[in-house]
Amino acid sequence: MEIFNLQRLIRRNVAQLKPYSSARDDFSDEAQVWLDANENPYPTGYNRYPDPWQRTLKSVISEVKKVAPEKIFVGNGSDEVLDLLFRAFCEPRLDNVVTVQPGYGMYEVLAQINDVQCRTADLRSDFSLDADAVLALADARTKLIFLCSPNNPTGNAFDAEAIETVLLNTHALVVVDEAYADFSEKPGFLERLSFFPNLVVVQTLSKAWGMAALRLGLGFADEAIIRVLNRIKPPYNVNLYSQKEAIKRLQQVEKMQEQVRIILDEKEKMRRKLEKLPGVTRVFPSDANFLLVEIKNATSVYRQLTERGIVVRNRSGMLHCVSCLRITVGTPEENEQLLWELNNITASFSTLNL
Repeated sequence: MEIFNLQRLIRRNVAQLKPYSSARDDFSDEAQVWLDANENPYPTGYNRYPDPWQRTLKSVISEVKKVAPEKIFVGNGSDEVLDLLFRAFCEPRLDNVVTVQPGYGMYEVLAQINDVQCRTADLRSDFSLDADAVLALADARTKLIFLCSPNNPTGNAFDAEAIETVLLNTHALVVVDEAYADFSEKPGFLERLSFFPNLVVVQTLSKAWGMAALRLGLGFADEAIIRVLNRIKPPYNVNLYSQKEAIKRLQQVEKMQEQVRIILDEKEKMRRKLEKLPGVTRVFPSDANFLLVEIKNATSVYRQLTERGIVVRNRSGMLHCVSCLRITVGTPEENEQLLWELNNITASFSTLNL
């Protein structure tokens, strides 16, 4: 296996790019008079542009995640982090990326937007990762390999050894998407950044941290990779309000952990009750804050739930997910309402022989 070489992955135009810079890049907040950015000078609380490098926010993230600030990238949602990876490393119509199915659909959407071929390896029937199948699809033009763990929509975390096999046997960047890692008892890959120069870990503040509306995604990688992303990001990609609110929330770690504990307790209660419902044939193991449920006539059940004002996701069209619904764990009251309606809907299965 050839030694990982980041410079070979970077698109030529990105490597040669002279990034946009503002005066805020050159001067600290110690300045007293700001007349560089054509802003409205009268204070509103938001009349000045935000720190383009999110220094204070990254300092707080660094304390929480135990990762050096220079190895952290903050994006306008995880989707921006993922999109910038395409734009930095994938040459349209020439390069390709590899992901797995069933899996998070945004990788393929971003590939199409960026005119990059997306190759998909099948998970095994138990939703476990087949590292050999992933590596068999990779070639000299493969720039990114996406692995979502815990996986969406299946809910399971991939075996760490399988992910390591991929990392150790490719020249590409391996993006481990850990959006649901806070709900899993299995260790993620954030602590292994120093062992794998081609590893990028993506996390989000939307799930366990409860900040979905603020649109904040996190990328963790070797400093050299972070520098590439910083070259091409919009100057002020994270607004000041989101930065301020995120700092407040990230300082409430115990509150987040308590909410996660409640969600996990509710997930276990839901699993037990769902398994007793007529028509439910299987509830798959989950390391996330949702359950993948195999249920008879899933499309009809999905439609009837929406008619009752309850929205879940119908994943029946995905590989190995025939007649499956993905159900997020809500508040205890929301979960009880769901179970009540599902019980009413599935009670008719026995009489209809569905």
